[in-house]
Amino acid sequence: MRREWERELGSGGWIGLGWECAEGAYGNRVGSLTQQVVWAEEYARVRAPGRVGHIGENLLAPTLIAAGDEAQRRRFLPAIARGEELWCQGYSEPEAGSDLAGLRTVAVRDGGGYRVSGQKIWTSLAGEADWCFVLARTDPGERRHRGLSFLLVPMDQPGRIEVRPIRQMSGTAEFNEVFFDGARAPHVVGGEGAGWRVAMGLLARERGVSTLVQQIGFAAELAAVVAAAVRGGAVRDPVLREQLVRQWAELRVMRWNALRTLGAAGDAGAPSVAKLLWGGWHQRLGELAMRVRGAAAALGPVDWSARAPYELDALQRLFLFTRADTLYGGSDEIQRNIIAERVLGLPRLER
Repeated sequence: MRREWERELGSGGWIGLGWECAEGAYGNRVGSLTQQVVWAEEYARVRAPGRVGHIGENLLAPTLIAAGDEAQRRRFLPAIARGEELWCQGYSEPEAGSDLAGLRTVAVRDGGGYRVSGQKIWTSLAGEADWCFVLARTDPGERRHRGLSFLLVPMDQPGRIEVRPIRQMSGTAEFNEVFFDGARAPHVVGGEGAGWRVAMGLLARERGVSTLVQQIGFAAELAAVVAAAVRGGAVRDPVLREQLVRQWAELRVMRWNALRTLGAAGDAGAPSVAKLLWGGWHQRLGELAMRVRGAAAALGPVDWSARAPYELDALQRLFLFTRADTLYGGSDEIQRNIIAERVLGLPRLER
């Protein structure tokens, strides 16, 4: 149903409003920054279906516009704009999560393309995606960020690509392990060896208008926690009441910070500051969701006919999922290093 919804959005030109290209060049509308914010916030406010095309629309497409060639843009952008092809991101590995330059996935030339072998982890949408952009080492003689390439890999390669869902403690499996065994990669973006530059450019685009959209969802979750505090009487506790007010105030600060930095080209620290703000805030909200309910937070409605003794409710899932907020997308420690080194000019961390 969500894939059908992507195609419905694409038929109206509503995918790719933020792409920096000529109006309608790839079947998309082009909106000003203000129009993008209005569209995204209203979409979130009416609780429209969750988007499964985010990675292709907001990460890969701007990267191809900036670093790809025209043949790659013509091949991939119209399909993304129509909502027909979904993408996943092949960055993190078991031994190279936040330390992306330490990755071990390799790719060797094979005719006009490459063959990729290695493992990626925490890959969102890998089981549903049609394509994956993969950062791999194409020059084994280089180390760290040198000798890497940004490759585009079709996921429909039986026997060459295996996807294993990762079951989380919340019971869901949004993330996956992906194993590549000589998988074909017919496209390289930006040229061989330019992978680190292309990948860092993509990460710089990862936050922006989507941060404001995310905050609409945060506001709805905060409202649910407040409602639970009112129903259970926890709002009468002055300490909990102060914590609820603090969460509300910090959410407003996040919005003002996002608006202040939106479209600020070249601000190397803006994405890291945003991630630090929302990651910690969302995790504290999950903890507060349990605190306002007291001992009852550990219980759920019992259904003895079910295979499990009970199902998690929304606030319990919120608490369990937010344990990862300060890790995925770049851990807090990595974000602080980026701010220290690239913004404040402090000495680089010795490795």
